[in-house]
Amino acid sequence: MNRFLTASALALTMGAFAPAVVPAAALAQEQTVEVLHWWTAGSEAAAVGVLKDDLAKKGVAWQDMPVAGGGGEAANTALKARVAAGNPPTAAQLLGMTVREWAGEGLLGDLTAEAETQGWGDVLPTAIKDFAVEDGKWVAVPVNIHRPNWLWVNAKIFKDNGLTPPKTWEEFNTVADALKAKGITPLAHGGQPWQDTTVFDDVVLGVGGPDFYRKAIIELDEESLTSDTMVKVFDQMRRIRGYVDPGFSGRDWNLATGMLIRGEAAMQLMGDWAKGELVKANVTPGEEILCLTAPGTEGAFLFNTDFFAMFDVGDAQKAAQASFAESVMAKDFQESFNLVKGSIPARTDVSGDKFDACGKKSMADIKAAEGAKTLMGSLAHGHAQPAAIQRAIFDVVTQHFNSEMSSQDAVKALLASVQAAQ
Repeated sequence: MNRFLTASALALTMGAFAPAVVPAAALAQEQTVEVLHWWTAGSEAAAVGVLKDDLAKKGVAWQDMPVAGGGGEAANTALKARVAAGNPPTAAQLLGMTVREWAGEGLLGDLTAEAETQGWGDVLPTAIKDFAVEDGKWVAVPVNIHRPNWLWVNAKIFKDNGLTPPKTWEEFNTVADALKAKGITPLAHGGQPWQDTTVFDDVVLGVGGPDFYRKAIIELDEESLTSDTMVKVFDQMRRIRGYVDPGFSGRDWNLATGMLIRGEAAMQLMGDWAKGELVKANVTPGEEILCLTAPGTEGAFLFNTDFFAMFDVGDAQKAAQASFAESVMAKDFQESFNLVKGSIPARTDVSGDKFDACGKKSMADIKAAEGAKTLMGSLAHGHAQPAAIQRAIFDVVTQHFNSEMSSQDAVKALLASVQAAQ
Protein backbone atom coordinates (compact mmCIF):
# COMPACT_ATOMS: atom_id res chain seq x y z
CA MET A 1 0.00 0.00 0.00
CA ASN A 2 1.26 3.51 -0.80
CA ARG A 3 2.15 5.44 2.31
CA PHE A 4 0.81 8.93 1.80
CA LEU A 5 1.53 10.60 5.15
CA THR A 6 4.90 11.15 6.78
CA ALA A 7 5.74 9.52 10.08
CA SER A 8 5.77 12.90 11.83
CA ALA A 9 2.31 13.71 10.48
CA LEU A 10 1.01 10.34 11.57
CA ALA A 11 2.33 10.89 15.07
CA LEU A 12 0.05 13.89 15.36
CA THR A 13 -3.07 11.86 14.73
CA MET A 14 -2.59 8.22 15.67
CA GLY A 15 -5.01 6.61 18.05
CA ALA A 16 -8.16 4.65 17.35
CA PHE A 17 -11.34 5.22 19.27
CA ALA A 18 -14.52 3.28 19.93
CA PRO A 19 -17.62 5.48 19.86
CA ALA A 20 -20.28 4.55 22.38
CA VAL A 21 -23.85 4.00 21.32
CA VAL A 22 -25.60 7.11 22.61
CA PRO A 23 -29.38 7.59 22.59
CA ALA A 24 -30.41 10.52 20.42
CA ALA A 25 -32.28 12.12 23.32
CA ALA A 26 -29.05 12.39 25.30
CA LEU A 27 -27.29 14.51 22.71
CA ALA A 28 -26.78 18.14 23.50
CA GLN A 29 -27.63 20.87 21.03
CA GLU A 30 -24.11 22.24 21.09
CA GLN A 31 -22.67 19.05 19.62
CA THR A 32 -21.28 19.63 16.15
CA VAL A 33 -19.88 17.48 13.36
CA GLU A 34 -17.52 19.08 10.85
CA VAL A 35 -17.94 17.18 7.60
CA LEU A 36 -15.50 17.32 4.69
CA HIS A 37 -17.10 16.40 1.36
CA TRP A 38 -17.17 17.27 -2.34
CA TRP A 39 -20.93 17.39 -2.91
CA THR A 40 -21.22 20.92 -4.30
CA ALA A 41 -23.34 20.56 -7.47
CA GLY A 42 -26.96 21.62 -7.13
CA SER A 43 -28.50 18.18 -6.69
CA GLU A 44 -25.61 17.05 -4.48
CA ALA A 45 -25.99 20.07 -2.22
CA ALA A 46 -29.69 19.26 -1.90
CA ALA A 47 -28.82 15.72 -0.83
CA VAL A 48 -26.41 17.07 1.80
CA GLY A 49 -29.31 19.13 3.10
CA VAL A 50 -31.23 15.92 3.82
CA LEU A 51 -28.42 14.70 6.08
CA LYS A 52 -28.06 18.09 7.78
CA ASP A 53 -31.76 18.15 8.60
CA ASP A 54 -31.71 14.60 9.91
CA LEU A 55 -28.83 15.39 12.27
CA ALA A 56 -30.49 18.60 13.42
CA LYS A 57 -33.45 16.54 14.64
CA LYS A 58 -30.98 14.66 16.86
CA GLY A 59 -29.55 17.89 18.26
CA VAL A 60 -26.31 17.70 16.27
CA ALA A 61 -25.24 20.72 14.25
CA TRP A 62 -23.52 20.36 10.87
CA GLN A 63 -20.36 22.37 10.16
CA ASP A 64 -19.87 22.29 6.42
CA MET A 65 -16.47 21.84 4.77
CA PRO A 66 -17.19 21.45 1.05
CA VAL A 67 -14.29 21.11 -1.39
CA ALA A 68 -15.45 21.45 -4.98
CA GLY A 69 -14.30 18.98 -7.60
CA GLY A 70 -16.06 15.91 -8.97
CA GLY A 71 -14.33 12.66 -8.07
CA GLY A 72 -13.03 13.98 -4.74
CA GLU A 73 -9.35 14.49 -5.61
CA ALA A 74 -9.28 18.06 -4.29
CA ALA A 75 -11.15 16.99 -1.17
CA ASN A 76 -8.66 14.20 -0.49
CA THR A 77 -5.79 16.67 -0.83
CA ALA A 78 -7.47 18.98 1.68
CA LEU A 79 -8.10 16.06 4.03
CA LYS A 80 -4.45 14.98 3.97
CA ALA A 81 -3.39 18.52 4.83
CA ARG A 82 -5.82 18.66 7.74
CA VAL A 83 -4.69 15.31 9.14
CA ALA A 84 -1.01 16.16 8.69
CA ALA A 85 -1.59 19.38 10.64
CA GLY A 86 -3.20 17.41 13.48
CA ASN A 87 -6.61 18.91 12.80
CA PRO A 88 -8.77 16.29 11.07
CA PRO A 89 -12.50 16.92 10.50
CA THR A 90 -15.06 15.00 12.53
CA ALA A 91 -16.09 13.02 9.46
CA ALA A 92 -14.99 12.84 5.84
CA GLN A 93 -16.53 11.57 2.65
CA LEU A 94 -14.31 8.84 1.19
CA LEU A 95 -14.45 6.37 -1.68
CA GLY A 96 -13.73 2.68 -1.23
CA MET A 97 -10.00 2.44 -1.89
CA THR A 98 -9.40 5.64 0.06
CA VAL A 99 -11.19 4.13 3.05
CA ARG A 100 -8.72 1.25 2.89
CA GLU A 101 -5.73 3.59 2.66
CA TRP A 102 -6.74 5.63 5.72
CA ALA A 103 -7.65 2.48 7.63
CA GLY A 104 -4.26 1.02 6.75
CA GLU A 105 -2.63 4.02 8.39
CA GLY A 106 -4.56 3.33 11.60
CA LEU A 107 -6.30 6.70 11.52
CA LEU A 108 -9.96 5.68 11.36
CA GLY A 109 -12.17 5.08 14.33
CA ASP A 110 -13.88 1.84 15.31
CA LEU A 111 -17.61 1.79 14.52
CA THR A 112 -18.02 -1.91 15.32
CA ALA A 113 -20.17 -1.29 18.39
CA GLU A 114 -22.71 0.65 16.33
CA ALA A 115 -22.53 -1.86 13.48
CA GLU A 116 -23.22 -4.85 15.70
CA THR A 117 -25.98 -3.13 17.66
CA GLN A 118 -27.76 -1.99 14.50
CA GLY A 119 -27.05 -5.04 12.33
CA TRP A 120 -25.31 -3.27 9.46
CA GLY A 121 -23.60 -6.43 8.27
CA ASP A 122 -26.93 -8.11 7.56
CA VAL A 123 -28.23 -5.46 5.17
CA LEU A 124 -25.25 -4.53 2.95
CA PRO A 125 -24.03 -6.24 -0.23
CA THR A 126 -20.80 -8.13 0.44
CA ALA A 127 -18.84 -6.02 -2.07
CA ILE A 128 -19.82 -2.84 -0.21
CA LYS A 129 -19.19 -4.29 3.24
CA ASP A 130 -15.69 -5.35 2.15
CA PHE A 131 -14.72 -1.66 1.92
CA ALA A 132 -16.36 -0.70 5.23
CA VAL A 133 -14.61 -3.39 7.28
CA GLU A 134 -10.85 -3.54 7.79
CA ASP A 135 -9.28 -6.38 9.78
CA GLY A 136 -12.66 -7.27 11.23
CA LYS A 137 -13.34 -3.70 12.39
CA TRP A 138 -16.01 -1.40 10.95
CA VAL A 139 -14.25 1.81 9.93
CA ALA A 140 -16.81 3.57 7.70
CA VAL A 141 -20.52 3.77 6.87
CA PRO A 142 -21.87 3.66 3.29
CA VAL A 143 -24.48 6.24 2.39
CA ASN A 144 -25.41 5.06 -1.10
CA ILE A 145 -24.58 2.96 -4.14
CA HIS A 146 -24.03 4.71 -7.46
CA ARG A 147 -23.86 2.95 -10.80
CA PRO A 148 -21.40 4.65 -13.19
CA ASN A 149 -22.21 2.52 -16.25
CA TRP A 150 -25.32 4.37 -17.43
CA LEU A 151 -26.14 5.86 -20.84
CA TRP A 152 -28.56 8.81 -20.65
CA VAL A 153 -30.55 9.57 -23.80
CA ASN A 154 -32.59 12.63 -24.75
CA ALA A 155 -35.83 10.94 -25.82
CA LYS A 156 -37.08 13.84 -27.98
CA ILE A 157 -33.91 14.04 -30.05
CA PHE A 158 -34.01 10.31 -30.71
CA LYS A 159 -37.73 10.35 -31.55
CA ASP A 160 -37.45 13.38 -33.83
CA ASN A 161 -34.62 11.71 -35.75
CA GLY A 162 -36.10 8.21 -35.89
CA LEU A 163 -33.30 6.68 -33.83
CA THR A 164 -33.29 3.76 -31.40
CA PRO A 165 -31.16 3.97 -28.22
CA PRO A 166 -28.03 1.83 -28.69
CA LYS A 167 -27.37 -1.39 -26.80
CA THR A 168 -23.93 -2.15 -28.26
CA TRP A 169 -20.93 -0.03 -29.12
CA GLU A 170 -21.46 -0.74 -32.82
CA GLU A 171 -25.01 0.62 -32.51
CA PHE A 172 -23.69 3.58 -30.50
CA ASN A 173 -21.29 4.50 -33.31
CA THR A 174 -24.01 4.19 -35.95
CA VAL A 175 -26.39 6.42 -33.99
CA ALA A 176 -23.67 8.93 -33.15
CA ASP A 177 -22.59 9.18 -36.80
CA ALA A 178 -26.21 9.82 -37.84
CA LEU A 179 -26.59 12.55 -35.21
CA LYS A 180 -23.30 14.18 -36.12
CA ALA A 181 -24.28 14.23 -39.81
CA LYS A 182 -27.35 16.27 -38.81
CA GLY A 183 -25.30 18.77 -36.82
CA ILE A 184 -26.36 17.39 -33.42
CA THR A 185 -23.69 16.83 -30.77
CA PRO A 186 -23.92 13.08 -30.07
CA LEU A 187 -22.34 13.03 -26.60
CA ALA A 188 -22.30 15.53 -23.75
CA HIS A 189 -18.96 15.18 -22.01
CA GLY A 190 -16.64 17.03 -19.69
CA GLY A 191 -12.92 16.73 -20.36
CA GLN A 192 -11.65 15.87 -16.89
CA PRO A 193 -9.57 12.76 -16.12
CA TRP A 194 -12.24 11.10 -13.97
CA GLN A 195 -14.90 11.74 -16.62
CA ASP A 196 -12.68 10.39 -19.40
CA THR A 197 -12.06 7.29 -17.31
CA THR A 198 -15.77 6.88 -16.53
CA VAL A 199 -16.23 6.42 -20.27
CA PHE A 200 -13.16 4.16 -20.39
CA ASP A 201 -14.70 1.96 -17.67
CA ASP A 202 -17.84 1.62 -19.79
CA VAL A 203 -15.87 0.73 -22.89
CA VAL A 204 -13.63 -1.83 -21.17
CA LEU A 205 -16.70 -3.53 -19.71
CA GLY A 206 -18.79 -3.21 -22.86
CA VAL A 207 -16.13 -4.36 -25.32
CA GLY A 208 -14.45 -7.03 -23.22
CA GLY A 209 -17.20 -8.21 -20.86
CA PRO A 210 -17.18 -8.67 -17.07
CA ASP A 211 -14.39 -11.27 -16.98
CA PHE A 212 -12.13 -9.05 -19.04
CA TYR A 213 -12.88 -6.03 -16.86
CA ARG A 214 -12.04 -8.03 -13.75
CA LYS A 215 -8.77 -9.34 -15.17
CA ALA A 216 -7.58 -6.10 -16.76
CA ILE A 217 -8.79 -3.46 -14.32
CA ILE A 218 -9.12 -5.17 -10.94
CA GLU A 219 -6.42 -7.85 -11.24
CA LEU A 220 -4.12 -5.85 -13.59
CA ASP A 221 -3.41 -8.99 -15.60
CA GLU A 222 -0.63 -8.03 -18.03
CA GLU A 223 -1.89 -10.28 -20.81
CA SER A 224 -5.28 -8.56 -20.64
CA LEU A 225 -3.78 -5.07 -20.41
CA THR A 226 -1.80 -5.66 -23.61
CA SER A 227 -4.39 -7.72 -25.47
CA ASP A 228 -6.08 -7.10 -28.81
CA THR A 229 -9.24 -6.49 -26.80
CA MET A 230 -7.59 -3.55 -25.03
CA VAL A 231 -6.50 -2.19 -28.41
CA LYS A 232 -10.17 -2.33 -29.46
CA VAL A 233 -11.07 -0.45 -26.28
CA PHE A 234 -8.79 2.43 -27.24
CA ASP A 235 -10.10 2.27 -30.82
CA GLN A 236 -13.59 2.86 -29.44
CA MET A 237 -12.34 5.68 -27.20
CA ARG A 238 -10.96 7.36 -30.33
CA ARG A 239 -14.37 7.07 -31.99
CA ILE A 240 -16.01 8.61 -28.92
CA ARG A 241 -13.57 11.53 -28.98
CA GLY A 242 -15.05 12.47 -32.35
CA TYR A 243 -18.57 12.65 -30.91
CA VAL A 244 -18.03 15.39 -28.29
CA ASP A 245 -18.29 19.14 -28.89
CA PRO A 246 -15.20 21.38 -29.18
CA GLY A 247 -15.83 23.02 -25.80
CA PHE A 248 -15.70 19.82 -23.73
CA SER A 249 -12.29 20.40 -22.11
CA GLY A 250 -12.54 21.08 -18.38
CA ARG A 251 -16.33 21.07 -18.32
CA ASP A 252 -17.90 19.90 -15.05
CA TRP A 253 -20.12 16.83 -15.27
CA ASN A 254 -23.29 18.64 -14.21
CA LEU A 255 -22.84 21.19 -16.99
CA ALA A 256 -22.63 18.31 -19.47
CA THR A 257 -25.86 16.92 -17.98
CA GLY A 258 -27.40 20.36 -18.50
CA MET A 259 -26.55 20.10 -22.20
CA LEU A 260 -28.42 16.80 -22.34
CA ILE A 261 -31.46 18.22 -20.55
CA ARG A 262 -31.63 21.27 -22.85
CA GLY A 263 -31.27 19.19 -26.00
CA GLU A 264 -27.81 20.53 -26.83
CA ALA A 265 -26.50 16.95 -26.92
CA ALA A 266 -28.23 13.62 -27.47
CA MET A 267 -26.50 11.32 -24.96
CA GLN A 268 -24.27 11.26 -21.90
CA LEU A 269 -22.19 8.44 -20.42
CA MET A 270 -22.30 9.23 -16.71
CA GLY A 271 -23.20 7.72 -13.38
CA ASP A 272 -26.63 8.01 -11.85
CA TRP A 273 -25.68 11.12 -9.88
CA ALA A 274 -26.74 12.75 -13.18
CA LYS A 275 -30.27 11.73 -12.21
CA GLY A 276 -30.15 14.18 -9.34
CA GLU A 277 -29.67 16.98 -11.89
CA LEU A 278 -32.66 15.70 -13.86
CA VAL A 279 -34.88 15.75 -10.79
CA LYS A 280 -33.67 19.24 -9.91
CA ALA A 281 -34.64 20.38 -13.43
CA ASN A 282 -38.13 18.82 -13.09
CA VAL A 283 -37.28 16.18 -15.68
CA THR A 284 -38.60 12.66 -15.14
CA PRO A 285 -35.80 10.05 -15.35
CA GLY A 286 -36.84 7.27 -17.70
CA GLU A 287 -39.22 9.51 -19.65
CA GLU A 288 -37.81 12.77 -21.09
CA ILE A 289 -34.32 11.44 -20.40
CA LEU A 290 -34.03 7.68 -20.87
CA CYS A 291 -31.71 5.54 -18.76
CA LEU A 292 -29.97 2.51 -20.27
CA THR A 293 -26.96 0.54 -19.18
CA ALA A 294 -23.89 1.70 -21.11
CA PRO A 295 -23.48 -0.15 -24.42
CA GLY A 296 -22.57 -3.82 -23.96
CA THR A 297 -22.75 -3.70 -20.15
CA GLU A 298 -26.23 -5.11 -19.46
CA GLY A 299 -25.99 -7.77 -16.74
CA ALA A 300 -22.94 -6.18 -15.10
CA PHE A 301 -22.96 -3.51 -12.41
CA LEU A 302 -20.02 -1.19 -11.75
CA PHE A 303 -20.43 0.50 -8.40
CA ASN A 304 -19.26 3.60 -6.64
CA THR A 305 -20.18 4.04 -2.97
CA ASP A 306 -19.73 7.15 -0.88
CA PHE A 307 -18.61 6.32 2.64
CA PHE A 308 -18.27 8.51 5.70
CA ALA A 309 -15.39 7.70 8.01
CA MET A 310 -14.80 9.20 11.45
CA PHE A 311 -11.43 10.58 12.54
CA ASP A 312 -10.05 10.86 16.06
CA VAL A 313 -11.00 14.38 17.13
CA GLY A 314 -11.27 13.81 20.86
CA ASP A 315 -13.65 12.21 23.34
CA ALA A 316 -16.03 15.18 23.26
CA GLN A 317 -17.02 14.34 19.68
CA LYS A 318 -17.61 10.62 20.08
CA ALA A 319 -21.32 10.95 20.84
CA ALA A 320 -21.86 13.23 17.83
CA GLN A 321 -19.92 10.81 15.63
CA ALA A 322 -22.01 7.90 16.85
CA SER A 323 -25.18 9.84 16.05
CA PHE A 324 -23.80 10.72 12.62
CA ALA A 325 -23.11 7.06 11.81
CA GLU A 326 -26.54 6.05 13.10
CA SER A 327 -28.20 8.68 10.90
CA VAL A 328 -26.33 7.60 7.77
CA MET A 329 -27.34 3.96 8.20
CA ALA A 330 -31.00 4.56 9.13
CA LYS A 331 -33.48 3.11 6.62
CA ASP A 332 -35.59 6.25 6.40
CA PHE A 333 -32.55 8.41 5.79
CA GLN A 334 -31.10 6.10 3.16
CA GLU A 335 -34.39 6.27 1.29
CA SER A 336 -34.85 10.05 1.48
CA PHE A 337 -31.20 10.85 0.76
CA ASN A 338 -30.92 8.62 -2.29
CA LEU A 339 -34.22 9.81 -3.74
CA VAL A 340 -32.57 13.24 -3.95
CA LYS A 341 -29.03 12.12 -4.81
CA GLY A 342 -29.95 9.86 -7.74
CA SER A 343 -28.27 6.79 -6.25
CA ILE A 344 -29.83 3.77 -4.53
CA PRO A 345 -29.60 2.90 -0.83
CA ALA A 346 -26.60 0.94 0.40
CA ARG A 347 -29.04 -1.03 2.56
CA THR A 348 -30.72 -3.85 0.66
CA ASP A 349 -33.79 -3.80 2.93
CA VAL A 350 -35.03 -0.37 1.76
CA SER A 351 -38.17 -0.53 -0.38
CA GLY A 352 -37.90 0.72 -3.96
CA ASP A 353 -41.55 1.85 -4.06
CA LYS A 354 -40.72 5.58 -4.08
CA PHE A 355 -37.90 5.34 -6.62
CA ASP A 356 -38.28 6.15 -10.31
CA ALA A 357 -37.94 3.62 -13.13
CA CYS A 358 -34.17 4.08 -13.33
CA GLY A 359 -33.76 3.58 -9.60
CA LYS A 360 -35.95 0.49 -9.62
CA LYS A 361 -33.88 -0.98 -12.45
CA SER A 362 -30.68 -0.25 -10.57
CA MET A 363 -32.00 -1.92 -7.40
CA ALA A 364 -33.04 -5.03 -9.35
CA ASP A 365 -29.82 -5.13 -11.38
CA ILE A 366 -27.50 -4.96 -8.36
CA LYS A 367 -29.16 -7.99 -6.80
CA ALA A 368 -28.82 -9.92 -10.07
CA ALA A 369 -25.20 -8.82 -10.51
CA GLU A 370 -24.27 -9.86 -6.98
CA GLY A 371 -25.68 -13.31 -7.68
CA ALA A 372 -23.90 -13.53 -11.04
CA LYS A 373 -20.63 -12.19 -9.57
CA THR A 374 -20.67 -9.25 -12.00
CA LEU A 375 -20.89 -6.59 -9.27
CA MET A 376 -17.50 -4.86 -9.51
CA GLY A 377 -15.89 -1.66 -8.27
CA SER A 378 -15.39 1.19 -10.72
CA LEU A 379 -11.83 2.25 -11.52
CA ALA A 380 -12.84 5.81 -12.33
CA HIS A 381 -14.61 6.17 -9.00
CA GLY A 382 -12.11 4.76 -6.57
CA HIS A 383 -13.23 1.16 -6.08
CA ALA A 384 -10.86 -0.88 -8.24
CA GLN A 385 -7.29 0.31 -7.59
CA PRO A 386 -5.37 2.42 -5.06
CA ALA A 387 -4.93 6.09 -5.92
CA ALA A 388 -1.43 5.77 -7.42
CA ILE A 389 -2.49 3.16 -9.97
CA GLN A 390 -5.79 4.90 -10.62
CA ARG A 391 -3.96 8.15 -11.43
CA ALA A 392 -1.51 6.32 -13.67
CA ILE A 393 -4.40 4.93 -15.73
CA PHE A 394 -6.14 8.33 -15.70
CA ASP A 395 -3.02 9.87 -17.26
CA VAL A 396 -2.89 7.37 -20.13
CA VAL A 397 -6.62 7.51 -20.86
CA THR A 398 -6.68 11.31 -20.88
CA GLN A 399 -3.48 11.60 -22.91
CA HIS A 400 -4.90 9.24 -25.53
CA PHE A 401 -8.28 11.01 -25.55
CA ASN A 402 -6.67 14.41 -26.14
CA SER A 403 -4.01 13.50 -28.69
CA GLU A 404 -3.38 11.46 -31.82
CA MET A 405 -1.76 8.65 -29.83
CA SER A 406 -2.44 5.31 -31.54
CA SER A 407 -4.33 2.57 -29.75
CA GLN A 408 -1.25 0.33 -29.89
CA ASP A 409 0.90 3.02 -28.26
CA ALA A 410 -1.81 3.63 -25.65
CA VAL A 411 -1.77 -0.05 -24.68
CA LYS A 412 2.02 0.05 -24.28
CA ALA A 413 1.78 3.22 -22.21
CA LEU A 414 -0.97 1.67 -20.09
CA LEU A 415 1.17 -1.30 -19.11
CA ALA A 416 4.24 0.85 -18.46
CA SER A 417 2.28 3.31 -16.31
CA VAL A 418 0.66 0.57 -14.26
CA GLN A 419 4.00 -1.16 -13.68
CA ALA A 420 5.63 2.11 -12.63
CA ALA A 421 2.84 2.82 -10.14
CA GLN A 422 2.83 -0.62 -8.50
